[in-house]
Amino acid sequence: MTADREYVHVLEYLYEKSLVLHDPSLWDPVLGFYFLDALAHIDYTVGLIAFGYHSPKTTMSGEYLRWRIDEEKKGDRIKFPGFVNWLKKNHPDRFSRIPSLWQQVYDQEDVASYRSFRVVLDPESRTPVPAHHFTRMIDEFFIPDFLKSLYTDDGSLASLFREYCAGN
Repeated sequence: MTADREYVHVLEYLYEKSLVLHDPSLWDPVLGFYFLDALAHIDYTVGLIAFGYHSPKTTMSGEYLRWRIDEEKKGDRIKFPGFVNWLKKNHPDRFSRIPSLWQQVYDQEDVASYRSFRVVLDPESRTPVPAHHFTRMIDEFFIPDFLKSLYTDDGSLASLFREYCAGN
């Protein structure tokens, strides 16, 4: 474990979040998948920094992330990266309101990515992403208006995703 508990506090912050006022089963299934997927990548990255590669927590997170590689290729899930870039081009106002992790990882012009399941914002940097960046990312995924936008029936982001899929 790291000498400072900064990253452990980030994990505690993530684990204290709740969806009790939401029903993820009513979210657009693709958006719901990528919502949980982003949280899993954050969890894995922060856990790796806080607990190391050989901890059971990191191993379990890695197992989920290995499973999701095939899952992201099913159905309309494969369209999500294109959707993010379509939003950037056709709905820049809406693009600016999606979580920054999605903006960075899926934007074709951004160097950020998931590398070995880790969140990497700058591939040239050898230092871990600062803990406060992860806290901000977590907060963005739990903004009430963002969560509401994921619902299949009334969600603005879900509607735009269906529009994108219909044309692609």
